[in-house]
Amino acid sequence: MLARWVLDDLGFTGSRIEPASADASFRRYFRVTRDSETYIVMDAPPDKENVGPFVTVARLLAGIGVNVPIVLARYEAAGFLLLTDLGSRAYLDVLRERRMPQVERMYDDALAALVTMQSAQGHAAAGLRELPRYDRALLLREMELMPEWFLRKHLGWTLTPSESALLERLFDALAGAALAQPAAFVHRDYHSRNLLLADENNPGILDFQDAVIGPVTYDAVSLLKDCYIAWPTERVHDWLGRYRERLLAAGVAAGAAAGRDLAQFVRWFDLMGLQRHIKVLGIFARLFHRDGKAGYLNDLPLVFDYARKAAELYPETAPFARFLADRIAPAFAAAQARIARP
Repeated sequence: MLARWVLDDLGFTGSRIEPASADASFRRYFRVTRDSETYIVMDAPPDKENVGPFVTVARLLAGIGVNVPIVLARYEAAGFLLLTDLGSRAYLDVLRERRMPQVERMYDDALAALVTMQSAQGHAAAGLRELPRYDRALLLREMELMPEWFLRKHLGWTLTPSESALLERLFDALAGAALAQPAAFVHRDYHSRNLLLADENNPGILDFQDAVIGPVTYDAVSLLKDCYIAWPTERVHDWLGRYRERLLAAGVAAGAAAGRDLAQFVRWFDLMGLQRHIKVLGIFARLFHRDGKAGYLNDLPLVFDYARKAAELYPETAPFARFLADRIAPAFAAAQARIARP
């Protein structure tokens, strides 16, 4: 059906259609080549995905000048979109080379684009501010994926009443900490697999359809405590400091509120990271057990390490750090080893 839409309905007869990529959702992407021009087709099964938010947020982000795919044609009943092609050089592939001058430029560009999304003015920016709110219910629902999929399903762990109470207190505290932050545009998956290295207006930005208005540090966590590549804490804090300075320079109210207290800003960042990585532990386990996507198991140890180290930083999260280190780490290692056996 996709080929018929592209080749017949859109008039791309004679073009070549090849897989481009897939992501953690049910969406798939194909690259269409016609002569020397390339395009991307998104295939989002309508019973599982809604392309409407992608179309809306793409239009709004393009309106403020960041580099996102332009929707050229759509067949929403089938879940198909024809998009401009931003290229195939994923940030992650280039960052893994660890050539530091280029790494620095790439993060500088990504943080600048993030501040643009958070500080833009005008009609398109007004539309961004009307996005759904990252509310307490959503924050809690995300974290509940961890006990459901990571602890129970992946580790086979049965929580005791005291452990359940520990998680309940932690999740409530982390949701409160997130909601205490100034609100701004949140991409929700602003990391190295969703950014493309571009020759102009770097980076190309993908996978923004779940954008919301929420905690100002959320996207900085996604980028700087990336679930697919890690950097030394000192470097992360240097990038975070530069991001905060950009917020201040852009006159963002969120930046001004946080900018007078660096320690508070870092605390927001750390606790936001703990919330996100608790969620991702559940998501990556679910991707394996429900969706059969085994590759994400390789990324679980980094995410677990992020969560443990962040929890160690503050007295109110220290009991969770001990729970992870003393109780969960051995079970996690055993589960990973068991799954790795042929």
